[in-house]
Amino acid sequence: MKIVQKALAFVGLLSLCALFIYALQDAPTDENFERKLINDYNVYAIQVPSDLNFAGEPMPLKNPDILERMDRELLVNTYWQSNGLLMFKRAKKYFPIIEPILKKHGIPDDFKYLAVIESGLTNAVSPAGARGVWQIMPATARENGLEVNDNVDERYNLEKSTEIACKYLLKSKENLGSWTLAAAAYNAGNAGISSRLKEQNVTSYYDLLLGEETGRYIFRIVALKEILKNPTKYGFNFREKDLYSNIPTYKVEVDTSVSDFTKFAENFGINYKILKIHNPWLRESKLNNKSRKQYLIDIPKEGYYFKTP
Repeated sequence: MKIVQKALAFVGLLSLCALFIYALQDAPTDENFERKLINDYNVYAIQVPSDLNFAGEPMPLKNPDILERMDRELLVNTYWQSNGLLMFKRAKKYFPIIEPILKKHGIPDDFKYLAVIESGLTNAVSPAGARGVWQIMPATARENGLEVNDNVDERYNLEKSTEIACKYLLKSKENLGSWTLAAAAYNAGNAGISSRLKEQNVTSYYDLLLGEETGRYIFRIVALKEILKNPTKYGFNFREKDLYSNIPTYKVEVDTSVSDFTKFAENFGINYKILKIHNPWLRESKLNNKSRKQYLIDIPKEGYYFKTP
């Protein structure tokens, strides 16, 4: 019996020694950190799919210049993991609003990825003065019937701004002849793309020598399209519940001025912050509305927000 107890004690001592040695090996020394970094983190070259296209228009990937530029954008966007995950989350929230408007106007679904690279699906503000998810300039907005001033800026209304983007893209397609050139013109302008085509005596975006931003534009769109359509292929892992969802709302008609949006919001059981989240186009805490224009204000349905105790 004593021999068995001694044997068990010896085995136990060996186990403790082994654990101690393993702990020393796993300690955060410079050598061990480097070993774990090499073993636990890997960066892989990405195979560029041979059948990539934008709006059904094939990319000439047999051209080495085109292949390298596409490879760059796939690499940059695959390994910018935090940004990629945010794109998946926001796409779940906002694509259902954008997609039916594109479809209504006969614009290819691929153009929703243009909105992704324009703003990251946020109400971004550019140094040049563009605003909203579709990054529309003030003059373009006003020319197409949107109200833009300090009190109301409808470029921040996703439905209305998507409508304006569609009008612009349809006009560009008519002028330039392809969806790829129409997309490029969204960045560089119709006149800009048209003049570059004439100067360089070419007819395709992929044959143009352009500045950095416009030269990367289509490649970035296609890269985001490829990644967002194939998350696991590019190493993105998430569950449906990890994505953002759009909060259901109903619309309230307002055709008068509103002196205090805090009180207005409280009438619907929400606070001012929640009202602004759903109506970012309301730029001030009041609505002037001297012309008695009819506005539609989105109010979240009951039960989706809870009051802080």
